[in-house]
Amino acid sequence: MPQYKRENLTTKTIKAMIFIDPPQIRAAQPNDIPLMFHLIEQVTDFHKSLDTERYNFLPNQGQLYENWLRRLIKDSRHLCLVAETKSDSNVLLVGYMVSTLETEIPIYHLKEYGYIQDLWVEEPYRHQGIARQMVKQTIDHFRQLGVKQLRLNTLVANDAAFKLYSACGFRTSTFEMLLTCE
Repeated sequence: MPQYKRENLTTKTIKAMIFIDPPQIRAAQPNDIPLMFHLIEQVTDFHKSLDTERYNFLPNQGQLYENWLRRLIKDSRHLCLVAETKSDSNVLLVGYMVSTLETEIPIYHLKEYGYIQDLWVEEPYRHQGIARQMVKQTIDHFRQLGVKQLRLNTLVANDAAFKLYSACGFRTSTFEMLLTCE
């Protein structure tokens, strides 16, 4: 059985590793959660770099996500995907996506909607279609559940995410605005 790497890998370290197989996307399993911590911290650091007031995270975000992720992974209505690559004896998670089934407030005809919570692909693995595949699998997942709508938020400054989601059929709907009260 392949050994999972748990250390916090830098982009330089990832580039130096030789992986035989291209990344594969699969449903996350509970034993993947500790391996996702460094990815979760990458996405939270990225968000914080773009808007520190909106994304003022506590330390150790990955570990704080743990119970929430375990609950999501056990419930087939939600979807948590990972992208992994393998060499002879190593498995490395290079991306993840978390999507949840949410309940709408009771004034709308729509009762439930899918919500993309997080999406991250490590830099050396970008522009290979991994994020697009994860989004497409998420769309398919919610369609199979009979869900009529998917939603997400993305930072205004995150042009790459906006292009990706637009290319996958999403459209701009609302704008979230923020005021810091001191």
